[in-house]
Amino acid sequence: MNILVLGGTQFVGRHIVEAFLVAGHTVSILTRGKSADDLPAQVERLQGDRNQGPEGLSALTGRQWDACVDVSGYTPAQVRASAELLRDRVRQYVFISTVSVYAEAGRHPVREDDPLLPPAAEDVTEVTGETYGPLKVTCEAIVQEVYGGNCAILRPQIVAGPYDHTARYPYWVDRAGRGGEMLAPGDGTDHVQVIDARDQARFTVKVVEEHISGVFNLAGPRLSWSEFLTVLGAAQPRWLPHETLQAHGLGHRELPLYLPEHSEQGGLMDVSPQRALSAGLVHTSPSVTAADTRAWSQNAGLSYALTPEREQEILSAVP
Repeated sequence: MNILVLGGTQFVGRHIVEAFLVAGHTVSILTRGKSADDLPAQVERLQGDRNQGPEGLSALTGRQWDACVDVSGYTPAQVRASAELLRDRVRQYVFISTVSVYAEAGRHPVREDDPLLPPAAEDVTEVTGETYGPLKVTCEAIVQEVYGGNCAILRPQIVAGPYDHTARYPYWVDRAGRGGEMLAPGDGTDHVQVIDARDQARFTVKVVEEHISGVFNLAGPRLSWSEFLTVLGAAQPRWLPHETLQAHGLGHRELPLYLPEHSEQGGLMDVSPQRALSAGLVHTSPSVTAADTRAWSQNAGLSYALTPEREQEILSAVP
């Protein structure tokens, strides 16, 4: 099959491109050409800027593909332009969305039919923490409007694995790898859940190969924090209650992935992947995700909000 990926050079997109290549398909990517590109030579590089509307997509004119995978659609203007231009040029449109579209993030578990946030207006172009979810809601609606039954909407949870420059999941594997007494959030009974980028990528290939339509949550095994740190090999976790963390100014930047079980967003660590599992999603073992991420991240030069010095200062201050 001939596949078009909008985006494709970074983290999630890179894994998707590589999964299609492994499966024997031909891949073209459309990017602005501004990010580092370590993809294999056989990938066709097309250049364009979706923010310029149809004019920015001129590299796609006169071409046909079996499917388009949209990894880089964040605003309605971007997605409207690509969806409509490709309407008669691809048989299927796969949109990579997010679990941040859900209106009731404290619900346990979060399922595909749960209420969504109010959609953003189509002229909103600024992506912030507040607009990200509503913008994706609108983008999903545009894809469904244009493609009907010939589209799939994939809603991944926090994505983990090699090439993850967001530094959220890598913080924990790198911190555990450093050893010593380790600040651990909560009491070990809260939960953490991510999706391995390679599992998402392989499922995306399956969706295209089998022309699967519909909406799918993509989430991995759900672990307690105690189980998670055991998987990471953290030998000396020091559990600090949520209230203590707050008192020392520690939030999601310093302790990424941590959401207290009964917080307003606690349901985002209880996302049901059952529909995707029934359609063929296969989970990588959490220990493999951790080991492979650590093998990459230890030489990736990532920086973290919680420095070793600050962590030690807090541990020393707490009885």
